Amino acid sequence: MKDYYQELETPDGLISVQGYYDSRFERVMEEFSQNFYSRGEVGAGVSVTLDGETVVDLWGGVADAESRKLWVKETMPVVWSSTKGATSICLHTLASRGLLDLDAPVSEYWPEYGVGSKAATTVKMFLNHTAGLPAIKEPVPADAYYDWALITKILEDAELWWEPGTDQGYHGLTKGFLCGEILRRVTGQTIGEFLRSEFSGPLGLEFYMGLEEHQMDTVATMIFPEQTEPAADFFLSVEANPEGIQAKLFNNDGGHMERFQTPIALKSEIPAAGGLATARGLAGIYAPFACGGELNGTRFVDQDQISRMSNVSTASELDKALLVPMRFSEGFTKAMDNRSGKPGNQDSILMSEEAFGCPGFGGSIGLADPGAKMSFGYCMNAMGEGTALNVRGQSLLDSTYGSLGYHLNQSGQWST
Repeated sequence: MKDYYQELETPDGLISVQGYYDSRFERVMEEFSQNFYSRGEVGAGVSVTLDGETVVDLWGGVADAESRKLWVKETMPVVWSSTKGATSICLHTLASRGLLDLDAPVSEYWPEYGVGSKAATTVKMFLNHTAGLPAIKEPVPADAYYDWALITKILEDAELWWEPGTDQGYHGLTKGFLCGEILRRVTGQTIGEFLRSEFSGPLGLEFYMGLEEHQMDTVATMIFPEQTEPAADFFLSVEANPEGIQAKLFNNDGGHMERFQTPIALKSEIPAAGGLATARGLAGIYAPFACGGELNGTRFVDQDQISRMSNVSTASELDKALLVPMRFSEGFTKAMDNRSGKPGNQDSILMSEEAFGCPGFGGSIGLADPGAKMSFGYCMNAMGEGTALNVRGQSLLDSTYGSLGYHLNQSGQWST
């Protein structure tokens, strides 16, 4: 391993980048530094594991652009929908232990939800975005996301957008509460407690849903991207149709998007989009699943669960929520190449067909690639446009695959 420290003169001032990397992954280090030089990176981290061992762990820049507080090894940004990956991992862990049947009706675990039009809902539908509840139609009360009993009652009573299992639409915020309540009914733990006890603690990972008071100083300040033209169809629909899925998904959140960096939000468990993690945490939680479900002698899931995590479960040429082509396994986003789509609708994740993970709003991602026995994590505070990888994150993933001897094929997937 090579220890690394470099001071870089960027357009925003002098910053440092540090950490370590295996010499085979020197291109990842070079791209990470280049992100600060020329691609607008402010503060970020990248981490890669191979065969369960960390081969890249780099971080740098500033955690707060105004105060110039340094981005240090423990700095954690909000990773938005990258949180969904940890949520899905928790449910697959229960399934592998025989405590949860993903094909069973939700009513077996959560009777109050699985009634009426929701009776046909299975747990798998919560995972693969086909449950028919991508957003809540009725007005969500202020701060409802910070009151678990209230938000789950709202979901029990919520009207569906389509019959369960008949269509696909990204459950941007509802998925976390739906899956989290299933886990609570099975284990008696909240999903944040389960994540700490089963993964963050045993594996030594900085990945949390709901921070404790002593962790608040580790939080990076997020920077939203400037709106550019042309806008994505998703955002055009938010403006044009206040009663549509897109507007309800983006705006009907009880004020959370305006308060997501306040203590009450950071301490709450929002398992679709409120997790905080380092890049090391994002790569680390996927490491067992890049290695067939086992790491350092501990088995987390069996091969059946790995197949369900990695195989496409549903795909649509027009996801009803995001309004772009999307492919999902049971709980994770699959490789998608939308670069040839109309301007504004080109969100993509170029990875191998065996890989699975979850990108977050603005560009963070965690993923596992069982074929390469590789896991990858990237997080940052300067958000890019869209809900998939931005050019900074994709450059790091590209250089990781390139370092492993992979090539980008005509389908926009990395392959050997």
